[in-house]
Amino acid sequence: MSKTIQMPALSPTMEEGTLAKWLVKEGDTVSSGDLLAEIETDKATMEFEAVDEGVVAKILVAEGSEGVKVGTVIAIIAEEGEDASAVSAGDAKADAQAPKADAAPAKAEAPAPKADPVPEKAGPAPSVSAPASGDRVKASPLARRLAEAKGIDLSGVKGSGTNGRIVKADIEGAQPGAAPSPAAATPAAAPAPVAHAAQDFGIPHEVIKLSGMRKTIARRLTESKQQVPHIYLTVDIRLDRLLKLRAELNAGLESRKIKLSVNDLLIKALGVALVQVPECNVQFAGDQMLQFKRADISVAVSIPGGLITPIVTEADSRGVAAISTAMKDLASRAKEGKLKPEEYQGGTASLSNMGMFGIKQFEAVINPPQAMIMAIGAGEKRPYIVDDAVQIATVMSATGSFDHRAIDGADGARLMQVFKELVESPMGLLA
Repeated sequence: MSKTIQMPALSPTMEEGTLAKWLVKEGDTVSSGDLLAEIETDKATMEFEAVDEGVVAKILVAEGSEGVKVGTVIAIIAEEGEDASAVSAGDAKADAQAPKADAAPAKAEAPAPKADPVPEKAGPAPSVSAPASGDRVKASPLARRLAEAKGIDLSGVKGSGTNGRIVKADIEGAQPGAAPSPAAATPAAAPAPVAHAAQDFGIPHEVIKLSGMRKTIARRLTESKQQVPHIYLTVDIRLDRLLKLRAELNAGLESRKIKLSVNDLLIKALGVALVQVPECNVQFAGDQMLQFKRADISVAVSIPGGLITPIVTEADSRGVAAISTAMKDLASRAKEGKLKPEEYQGGTASLSNMGMFGIKQFEAVINPPQAMIMAIGAGEKRPYIVDDAVQIATVMSATGSFDHRAIDGADGARLMQVFKELVESPMGLLA
């Protein structure tokens, strides 16, 4: 019996993805563990492995297809000895194993009214029976795709398959109906870009389709600002000693081809500060709170199309050289879309550094379910009081954003104070 391959959920929050590339073709023999396809999620591109062995009989979703829902049947595998050419996309087992693939079209078709058969002359709809009940229209995934492409309303097509299921042959023999198909209805129901353009007073523009990553960023940040009460605390921190220590450490690490950045040292400082002030190393969870025993720091990295936060685990106990090596590897793979879900999902707090862009100070949005994020501004020469005298020092502004449901202002202030002390007396980072 043939088996279906469904769009996998490659992360706990994944609802849909892009089938970026097929690594097999129809007729190929595959074994368990063989790579089948590359799937793009909202954060990364991941390879999808076969679980069963057999022959790729049918590929139902073309590579490059976007917005493929988790659970959608994307291919059919024929078992050893089974005639792959005889396997049909309308196989009843494929339909039984892919309720999610049918769910979206079924919802769009539900409003279609039930009607008795009508003569052809009464309208352009095919002279076939509509569904006899209010149940969803039963159709194979391939039949649905063909119907969408031809503009055929499935509610007016009589199926010749098992239990009245609509298959490919039924669509090929039908004519486009007067009622809009689900695919045709979708653009008409979403005129937002056009309506918005009408308010632009004729200014030349282009419509840019949102990527899955951008949609996720928009949703998560909106939820954060709506649901998480932010409190912001800012301190000015003198960097001169940290910069001197960094130069000395880099001189000693040159033979190992390791070059520490200021950000590496700040990741270490935040990790140590969170362990020293455990009241801030927490997560709000409704009627309870999680307090973490170590500091895993999510570090904001800008990549094409958005932002991702790879995690430096155990930042409080790792050496600065190890943090630097890990961060360079994570950032490189993040930009290539090759991070594993566990490398960017989780973390106990975040750090976002915009100093390289010359930004003096900013307030970052908390990354739920975390309860704090540290925003780092640029180090710049400023007049600064040193030993009761005005001197010129290299100073940066750091702003902590805290979830006020979980972290009191006084505890947030203590974390900022400890962070400042560690950066201004950085030898403590090496202990």
